[in-house]
Formats: sequence, C-alpha cells, structure tokens
Amino acid sequence: MELPANSITEIDKCSRRNFIEKSLKVTMLSGIAGSAAFAGCSEQEEKKVSPPEDLMQEHGLLNRVLLIYDSCKVKLLNEESFDQEILFSAASIIKKFVEDYHEKQEENYLFARFEKMNQQTELVQILREQHIAGRKTTSQILQLTKQKNLNEDENKVLIRQLENFVRMYRPHEAREDTVLFPAFRKMISKNEYDSIGEEFEKNEHRLFGKDGFETIVNEVKELEKKTGIYELNQFTPI
Repeated sequence: MELPANSITEIDKCSRRNFIEKSLKVTMLSGIAGSAAFAGCSEQEEKKVSPPEDLMQEHGLLNRVLLIYDSCKVKLLNEESFDQEILFSAASIIKKFVEDYHEKQEENYLFARFEKMNQQTELVQILREQHIAGRKTTSQILQLTKQKNLNEDENKVLIRQLENFVRMYRPHEAREDTVLFPAFRKMISKNEYDSIGEEFEKNEHRLFGKDGFETIVNEVKELEKKTGIYELNQFTPI
C-alpha cells in the first residue's frame, strides 16, 4: 500500500526535525563536557608555579626578614632593649631557607645555565660573589646574636653587618627579578622551563615538607609580631 506524497513529506520533515534536535542535544552536552574539562585543565595549570615566580615569592619572604633587620638595627642604634633572640631567629631563617636552599636553586638551575650558554655572565658572576659575601655576613650575625650581652664594639659590628646585608640584598634581588629571571624564561624551552619548576617543588617538599614555604612565612610572621612591624597599616602615610 502506497502512502500519499504529502504523508511522505511529513515523515521526512519529522525525521529531519528529530535528527536536528538530537544533534543539538549532543552538541550541547559535548560543549558542557568540553567546558568542564577545559576548566579542570585551567585550574590545574593555575596551580603550577613557574621557576621565576617561585623564586620571586621567596624574595618576598627575604624582604620581610630585611625589614626585621632594619627594625632591630634602629633599636640597636637607639640603645633600646629588645629580645636578641629575634635577630638570631631571623638570621637562622636566612641561612636555612635563603642561603642553603633558595640561593642553591638559583646557582644550580639558573646561574649554571647562563654560564653554559655564555649569557648574562657578568651579572651572574656578581650575583655569585654576593651570595658568598652574604653567607659570610650571616655567619657573623649568627655568631654575635648567640651572645647574651654584647659590648659597645660588638654592637657596632652587628649594626654594620645588618646594614651591609640589607644594602646588598635589596639591589641584588631587584636585579634578579627584573633582568635575570626574564632572560632565563626566554633562554630555555617550555619543556625545560616546566621541568625546572617541578624540580623546585620537589626540592622544597623534600627539605621543608609539603607546606614548607608557608611554614617559613609563618615563622617570619611571628618574628614580625615580636618586633612590632607585623601590622601593615602602620606603614601607610597619614
């Protein structure tokens, strides 16, 4: 039995309409799934910290210790009494986190590559020399702050060493942040760049635990509170 021509046309229309509706549903579902997957990838990418960003965060921590040094130096100059353990603890953080870890990362992963590729060699040489000078200064600060009572000459030496350390490291880290780190990013491939970031993370976790950086930041925070410089609003001009 043959169907009328207009019935076949209606059937074709229904078939096409069903096909289009199903296609639209599939497209929408695929789009939603794709968006979710993209969002997941984006979140995962955001969690990754690049090598320079990692080092610059650590420079931020160093700067907070330099502020503690500045505050203690003023107290020493004014002959104000304060807990000298604060200075010893601050210098200990410089030694264990900045010098024995952060600077070793820079020397082994960045400086060595610049030297191998014969780029920024003059700057890298100066930065290496300053790392050595900084370690000597920290050693003297630790030695002096171990003592309970310093005489006048020892106080002068301590003040001078604090001044020397701060004076050197502010331009030191600023030059790394604005010259060395951007040049490093341009110098190596993306794969090597990402690989170094992963190495940084592994090294930090191995030496200081999963939340190592946050733990050190909290140590600095407590020293800031003891020194009286933790509240940020005190630095706002009136």
